Parts: sequence; C-alpha cells; structure tokens
Amino acid sequence: MKKLINRELSELATKLEPVAHRLEGKTVLITGAGGFLGNYFVGILQYLNHTRFKKPVHIIALDNFITGVKDSPFFDLNDPNLEFTQHDVLDPFKTDRPVDYIMHAAGIASPVFYAQYPLETIITSVDGLKNIFEFARTKNPTGILYFSSSEIYGDPHPGSIPTPEHYHGNVNPMGLRSCYDESKRLGETIATIYERKYHLPVTIVRPFNVYGPGMKRDDQRVLPNFLNAAIDGKTIEIHNRGEQTRTFCYATDAVSGFFRVMLLGRPGEAYNIGNDGDEISMFDLAKKVEEVYGKPLDIKLSDYPEGYPVGDPNRRRPDLTKARAELEYAPEVPLEEGLKHMFEWYQLIRKGGD
Repeated sequence: MKKLINRELSELATKLEPVAHRLEGKTVLITGAGGFLGNYFVGILQYLNHTRFKKPVHIIALDNFITGVKDSPFFDLNDPNLEFTQHDVLDPFKTDRPVDYIMHAAGIASPVFYAQYPLETIITSVDGLKNIFEFARTKNPTGILYFSSSEIYGDPHPGSIPTPEHYHGNVNPMGLRSCYDESKRLGETIATIYERKYHLPVTIVRPFNVYGPGMKRDDQRVLPNFLNAAIDGKTIEIHNRGEQTRTFCYATDAVSGFFRVMLLGRPGEAYNIGNDGDEISMFDLAKKVEEVYGKPLDIKLSDYPEGYPVGDPNRRRPDLTKARAELEYAPEVPLEEGLKHMFEWYQLIRKGGD
C-alpha cells in the first residue's frame, strides 16, 4: 500500500510543479482532513516537504471523524509539521499561528450518508462555512478554497452539457438530494458575500465525480460499489436502467486542479474541476470494471435501495474552458488506468496488505 500511495503522491507532485512553490514555508489549514480528498491534501503537503521544499509547510488538519479517519496511510501523524485535531467546524476554531491558506472541505458528500443526515448536512455546510470565514477574517490569509460541488447544477438541460460555470442550475429544492445540492448553492452565496463585503480571497471549486485510491470501501458511491462487488464476488447492481452518464476524474488530476484554483484562481469566482472526456453510462461503467477484474461478473439492473436519494442527474460532464484558460488545468489519467489503480487499492485493503 505504501508503494501505491508514494506513486500517487509522486505523480501529483509532478502535476503541481508549476505552482507548488507558492506553498513553501506557509501554514495551511485543512478542514475535512480525514476524508478522501483531505487525505490527499495532507499527504501531498508532507510529500512536498520531504522532496521539494527547504522551508516546510505547516499543516493544521481538522476533522470531527464522523465519516473521516485519523489513521490514514496517506500521511504521517508523527510529523512535527502536522497538527491533526479532532474538531467540528460547527464550533469556532482558534489558533495562535498565522494561517496563509485555508482549504474548507468538511462536509457530508456521499448520497447515502447525506440522505441519512439531511439536517446535519445543511447545518454543516452553512454554519460550518460561516465559522471558517469568520476565523479567516482574523488571519488575513492569502487564499481560501471553498469546496462546492457539481451537484449545484442539479439535472442540467441537454443544451447545457458540457456544463459551464455560468449555468445557474436545475435543482429540485424539495427533492431527496436537495439537502446537499441547495446547501452547497447557499455556501457559494455565502462565499461570494464574504469576498465582496470583507474582501476575503475566496475561490470556489465545483468537483465532478472524483475517484481513486483512498475512497473507503463503504463510501457508497458508484465506483466503490462496483469495484468492491467485483472483489467480493457479489452482483453489481445498476439503478435506473443504467442509462445515466458521467465523466470521472482521477484523484491526482482533481487534486492538482483544486490547488490550482486556490493558488491561481480569481477571488469570488467558481471553477469546474473534473474530466471533460467522453461520458460513460453506468452500464458501460460496470463493463469497464469487468474488464479490469478480468473475469465475467454478475451485472444486473435493479431498483434503488431503500433510503437512497433518488433524482440523480441523467447526465454530468463539465465544461473546463475556464479552468484550462485561467489555471492551465488539464486532466490526464484515462478511466481505464484510474480503475486499475483503484482496483489495486481495494485488493490491498481486502488482503490487509501494506
């Protein structure tokens, strides 16, 4: 597992080569540091400290550990340049240290979990964000990155796919997914108000279907479900006839894009980060997993499981024109390659390998 993670971080460090110097010697606060993406943020900053920087980044990592974990193989908890603290963003945070950058990734992102905790999802997105921004006002940071979501677009009209940042969305405010969608939309409003009123250097990122090693087996999103069903010899169940289409962005590509938004993006602006390649249906995605597995799999159409927040978009594909032009962002990892790496990750977890 260490070899796989070092490969991931090495590739990510290469992608960040043009912008990483901006972080040298700085202090970075990360909320949601125990989650899938947070693991990459802490891990890559430690990797850059060890391989690139003469002056280390100091990392302040926060998580309430409801869905995140502290004992991640992506980073070293004993690192003197890491302060990893159990903290809920619903409570104000204080530190005597100066803070140069803030990456606010705390929240409930998996549909199954935010369907179980709809009010908590809203409160965390709104009140937690306000607490972070009030904290930022005391620190005068160079950059703040707010993690919104491609879900703010809802179910885009066909004429708005690929979906650009100026599309205002087609969201059902009373749907089962709206606790997440609408709280992220309101979060963007709060972010832009703080940028306009208090001149906080807030940039907004809208991630599109990020996947890769580090996603927990019980994450409940489509690729963990499909890959783990294959590994466990279970049926891959596809909902809603398997006709929904997505593009998927590998973690190293996505995290490179996230840092570029924070370091190069214009305050008050939102940026799509994802993969703008060809869309793939859920049925065809299951067949891709079968190819990676190397043996025939039991794939069948089924109803949504009880408690699943139905109403997911029919299609999702980002327009990356803005990110390409302003951030020089370009996803590189093909789906087939990314699936192999993620399959390897889950095999190692299942075998308990290191």
